Amino acid sequence: MRKLLTLILSLCCFHLTASSKPDLLLAEIYHDTIDVRQYWISEKLDGVRAYWDGQQLISRGGKLISAPAWFTANFPNTELDGELWLGRGQFATTLSIISKDSPIDTEWQQIGYYIFELPNAIGTFSQRLNTMQAIVKQQNSAYLQLIPQFRLNSKQQLMAKLNQLETDGAEGLMLHHQDALYKTGRSQDLLKLKSYLDTEAKVIGYRAGKGKYQDMIGALIVKTAEGKEFAIGSGLTDELRQTPPEIGTIITYRYNGLTKHGLPRFARFLRVYPEL
Repeated sequence: MRKLLTLILSLCCFHLTASSKPDLLLAEIYHDTIDVRQYWISEKLDGVRAYWDGQQLISRGGKLISAPAWFTANFPNTELDGELWLGRGQFATTLSIISKDSPIDTEWQQIGYYIFELPNAIGTFSQRLNTMQAIVKQQNSAYLQLIPQFRLNSKQQLMAKLNQLETDGAEGLMLHHQDALYKTGRSQDLLKLKSYLDTEAKVIGYRAGKGKYQDMIGALIVKTAEGKEFAIGSGLTDELRQTPPEIGTIITYRYNGLTKHGLPRFARFLRVYPEL
């Protein structure tokens, strides 16, 4: 965990900065008033989001990603949006691989670029999905893949699929409206569904540990974008309690809804947020 923390804190200088952050489509949280039959559904991959501008891979934060030339050799000159993904539960390893200024071929050979959108393309999502399938087939690259999209007929089927995938180690599901035209920013056309919620907060202090955590950190004191302050102790490893994220670090935590005071219930540390 300490190695991951050090890695992420250094990301601000590991690549040249792209001219600007890519303006991409972002998901809203799923609500059960929708008609599931109107959506294409896919697994939510726990990878690193990357935008392909036709020549290079750029992170959501605007950093150039130093992929080997052979990795992107058969990518199209069309804009793509997707995830650099190694496998379920492999986020930290994926981040370590793609963050190197000098990419290591044997590491990148394990990664795939799994696309789910065509930024700025015309047509409905169903039409764009057909185009993506054609692109992947035509390019015939071992490293360019389309995230499988499927249909379900009811909320019951949706929740059963979510439970099955999460049991198998998946992060959750994504739902994309079949008739959605491409737009950027947060949109109800794209929804994310997980059995728990997660978001980010800034570390502003520490709470001293007690008992077996004597001389270590008992909890992180964090502040949300809305100004709410609270402590997170659950989810911290002993190593992280000994060398906690620095003040000002953004972390991701999971929770199960909010209290009447607007504080997260059962907040649990997930990881340091990768400011790519």
